[in-house]
Amino acid sequence: MTAAASGQTTFAIAGRRIGPGCRPYIVAEMSGNHNHDIERAIRIIDAAKAAGANAVKLQTYTADTITIDHDAPEFTVKGGLWDGRRLHELYEEAHTPWDWHPRLFEHGQRIGITVFSSPFDDTAVDFLAGLDAPAYKIASPELVDLPLIRYAAGKGRPMIMSTGMATLEEIGAAVETARGAGCDEIVLLYCTASYPAPVEDANLASIADLSRRFGTLVGLSDHTMGTTVPVAAVAAGAVFIEKHFTLARSDGGVDSAFSLEPAELAELVDHADVAHRALGSPTYGPKASEATVLKNRRSLYAVGPIRRGETFTRDNTRSIRPGHGLPPRYLDAVLGRSAARDIAFGEPLAADMVDGGID
Repeated sequence: MTAAASGQTTFAIAGRRIGPGCRPYIVAEMSGNHNHDIERAIRIIDAAKAAGANAVKLQTYTADTITIDHDAPEFTVKGGLWDGRRLHELYEEAHTPWDWHPRLFEHGQRIGITVFSSPFDDTAVDFLAGLDAPAYKIASPELVDLPLIRYAAGKGRPMIMSTGMATLEEIGAAVETARGAGCDEIVLLYCTASYPAPVEDANLASIADLSRRFGTLVGLSDHTMGTTVPVAAVAAGAVFIEKHFTLARSDGGVDSAFSLEPAELAELVDHADVAHRALGSPTYGPKASEATVLKNRRSLYAVGPIRRGETFTRDNTRSIRPGHGLPPRYLDAVLGRSAARDIAFGEPLAADMVDGGID
């Protein structure tokens, strides 16, 4: 298996490496939580930086590049958080004006947090390329838009692709398309595309499975409430976490109901780092931190005085704590044998105390 297909390679977004062995890459998704106020958008970037996130993600579309202004029933949302909203109207409210992008990208660079975006058509890809976007994110509904994936992948930057609603065949086609366009730096984000998403649909066992099947880095685009699921995802091997982010849910906005607030994002960053450090790698045998307790393992001791030539019995020899004597596995080899010398009560047994020694 090649390095690109092993699922173990790492790569960088704007100089920050992502992959096994790296701290989780945490992305604050702004989406429409700017509420059409660019100063609020700036404050969201500032708050994400203060909380310790690695990046803020925008969405680059207009209502007319993502849908059409039509009254047919299929252009109206049925059920969920946006029930009854017309798609064109919803996207008009939620979109981030394109003329904001240069200032938002520049502000992120100035304060030291990466800004990138999700393009929803070729014009958005070109626009973001003109801003030297360090990565492209493909949203779950666009995973089946292979021409869009091909076009974005051809820009020579890492690709992050959400897999909400997608079958294995659709995910495979998206990965193959990106690789075919020359992009081997791919993160697949397991995702449940419901808002908010039920915890029961998180299926975090899919994270390792995605990596095994497609040989990419894998993370989670999470829409559950709170931080428990994404922290658990890190423990399951996720190297990249994306969560919607707002200054305050009470401020309203199209995505505010399932977005994290600043204190929660800071908690996610901290707890995800703990989960990453706890994950570690397969390790067996005594650890440095166990040195003190290691001495308290059981071992063989004389639990009564034993004279030279006397037989070791269960009455005078036992496996007890601490661990300074022979390991307990030698008990059967000792019992019934003769003592090679006098042994005091409470003395740890050694091989040379047994007449004839122990093999």
